[in-house]
Amino acid sequence: MIEGFRLKGVSDVPELQVLIFLLVLLIYLISLVGNLTILLLVGLDVHLHTPMYFFLSNLSLIDISYSTTALHRIFVDTITKYPMVSFSACMTQLYIFSALISNEFSILAAMSYDRYVAICRPLHYHSIMSRRLCALLASVSWGFGLIESIPTTAIISRFTCYISNEIDNYFCDILPIRDITCSDTSFLDLYFLIKGNVNVFMLLLLTISPYISIISRILRISSSAGRRKAFYTCFSHITVVVLFYSSLVLQYMGTISGANTGANKLFSLFNTAIIPMMNPLIYSLKNKDVKSALRRQLKLSEIQY
Repeated sequence: MIEGFRLKGVSDVPELQVLIFLLVLLIYLISLVGNLTILLLVGLDVHLHTPMYFFLSNLSLIDISYSTTALHRIFVDTITKYPMVSFSACMTQLYIFSALISNEFSILAAMSYDRYVAICRPLHYHSIMSRRLCALLASVSWGFGLIESIPTTAIISRFTCYISNEIDNYFCDILPIRDITCSDTSFLDLYFLIKGNVNVFMLLLLTISPYISIISRILRISSSAGRRKAFYTCFSHITVVVLFYSSLVLQYMGTISGANTGANKLFSLFNTAIIPMMNPLIYSLKNKDVKSALRRQLKLSEIQY
């Protein structure tokens, strides 16, 4: 049994390590501030106590968690100059990251259903999207991620033969670990294929299928102002879905097909750093409710001060 792994990091060029560290730290801090702002606004402002923002706060919590899970090794390894991680810590990181990614798939599907009800069943929105249903959907999403990632971690943790202890990545991920093992990976490959089909295709289908009805409904709205409002209601979510799925497909399909390792790391960095930073910006830049809630909380803070 191997005792630990050495993480090669984002770049093999030592001179770039500090620059990468500062750039990733800046992106991470922007992401952290943006997502924490969403969480605080949804928690504090009664006007945002709606199903849409309940799911958005879950998305922000997931983004904070999985970006921290993946990126913290860059910060630790650069500061300590000791890019070693124990086997148990590596498996823990792999499990948490995999669970959070699966959770985001599910939350995005729940958000699509919420938008479907809001646009196609507006008169029954509050009765359908009750607190109980929202809590149930969120619980199922979190539970799905936690349970679905157990087999992957269990399979990899049973690998006993490695050709190297050097993981060509900046965190413990499934495929970079598979690439350095000399144990039989056929069962892992089969499970990863099934898992990929469930997450990417079945959950993607659940995420985009409500938009068939949504688009049909929007096209039947008589006023152009009404169509624009309905469109903007969905545009942010569609953008997040496209970015999230495309980045994961490029990251993992590139690794499977044997594409350039540097390119795979860039896709991975885009997924773990850029996406969590962009999500709160996408949902807030043209969102009047979020802007109004931020202004109200800032005025309240000034009065209390």
